[in-house]
Amino acid sequence: MSVRRQAGRTSEAIPILEQVVADRQRLLGDHPDTVTARANLAGSYWQAGRTDEAIPIEEQVVADYERLLGDHPNTVTARANLAGSYRQAGRTSEAIPILEQVVADRQRLLGDHPDTVAAVRVLEAWHNGNRAT
Repeated sequence: MSVRRQAGRTSEAIPILEQVVADRQRLLGDHPDTVTARANLAGSYWQAGRTDEAIPIEEQVVADYERLLGDHPNTVTARANLAGSYRQAGRTSEAIPILEQVVADRQRLLGDHPDTVAAVRVLEAWHNGNRAT
């Protein structure tokens, strides 16, 4: 799935990812692996330009990771993805506070990690009105 998506064959990956989500839900139920499958599906929707379909999934992914994992890097990454989708959908006033929290959480959890540095740069760009995501 991710190989197809990375190769630019997102339209082929989406039905497979939809099936993976359904299978994991059926077999694992409310489990972090199920949430990860949904996050991957949302990422494929986003990559295919289907942001309006990605956003509700990403919102649920954030809520589920918060509930299942709490204060964890996967939760923070899910928030960063949601912020990017909000920004892409023109919802910048909602995206910036989420990304500000992502930066704070990554600094606390990861320190001077490349993901922290990247989030800081994106936030600076957004504050300056640039389209960096």
